[in-house]
Amino acid sequence: MSLQDNFTPVIVVGGLEFDLPGVLIGTAEYAEGPTGCSVFRFPKRAACEVDRRGGSAAVYGGFPSIDALFLSGGSHYGLEVGSGIASEILSDRNSASAPDIASVSGAIIYDYYRRKTLAHPDKRLAAAAYHAARPGRYPVGPRGAGCSASVGQLGYSKRFGPEPGGQGCAVGKLGNASIGVFSVLNPLGAIFGEDGKLLRGYVDRTTGERRSLEYIIEHHPEEVGLINATAGGHTTITAVIIDKKIPTFELQQLGRQVHTSMAQVIRPFHTPLDGDVLFAVSVGDEPLSYPSTVAAEFASGLVKQAIYRAVLH
Repeated sequence: MSLQDNFTPVIVVGGLEFDLPGVLIGTAEYAEGPTGCSVFRFPKRAACEVDRRGGSAAVYGGFPSIDALFLSGGSHYGLEVGSGIASEILSDRNSASAPDIASVSGAIIYDYYRRKTLAHPDKRLAAAAYHAARPGRYPVGPRGAGCSASVGQLGYSKRFGPEPGGQGCAVGKLGNASIGVFSVLNPLGAIFGEDGKLLRGYVDRTTGERRSLEYIIEHHPEEVGLINATAGGHTTITAVIIDKKIPTFELQQLGRQVHTSMAQVIRPFHTPLDGDVLFAVSVGDEPLSYPSTVAAEFASGLVKQAIYRAVLH
C-alpha cells in the first residue's frame, strides 16, 4: 500500500483570470502536504526552450516540442508528475505511434523546508490537474507548487528565518501577442521591491525585522556559515508562454533575458544552492509582430509582477 493511497486530490478553482490563447491550466493539491502542482496543456504542440541556472536544477523532459508542462512541489519525488501527465495523454490518444508519443517537460521545487510530511505530487495528482485544465486562470500565493514554498532561506540559522513563498503570474498584451509569466518562488534569496526595499525573507527572530544577506554577512557572519546546510533546498521555477511563433534561437535568448532580469528583485539568485529553471514556450503559427528582444523586455516586467503576486498575494 502506498503512503499516499488515502490522499484526495483537491482541484484549485479560481485565481487570477486572463486571456492567454493556446494553453489550458489545471492546479491540484494534496492538503496532507500541503503540496501541489500545476499542469499547462497545449492542445497544439508548443515549442519550448529551457534555461537552467544555479547548481541544483532538476528538470523532467526538457524537450524542444511539448504537449504539456508542469511546475510541481515535492522535490525529486514530484518529477513523477511528468509520467502521470504522459500516461493521461496516452490514454486520451489511445495510440503509441511515434507522432503520438507524449512530450512532457517540467521542474520541481524542494518544499520540505516548511513542512514535516512526506507527501509529494504523484501520478494521481498529475491526472487530476491535467483533467481540470481550463483556459485563463491561475491561483496565486501559497497554492499549487507554492503551497509550502518559502523565501529567504538561510540554512539552519537560529536567528534568521524565511517567510512563506508561493506562486504568481502576470499576463499582458504586446502588439498581436499575449504573453503570460508563471513562477513558483522558493529561493535562497530574499525578495526586493523595485525601489530596493526588502519585501520578504531573512526575518530576524529576535526583532521581527527583515535583513538583507549583505547586512547578515556584515553583522552576523557566524550565521552565514550555516548556509550550505540546505544545499539543493532552494529553487525558483518559471514558465514564459507566448501565443505566437518564435524561432528557436530567439526563443532561447528570450528565456535567458527574462531569467536574468529576475535577479533585479530576487537576491541572491542563481546560487550553487538554487535549482532555478525557466521554460520559454511559443504557441501558434502566427509570427510575433515585435522583435523578440522587445518581447523579452516586456516579459521581464511581467515576471516582476508575478514574483510580487507570489509573495504579496
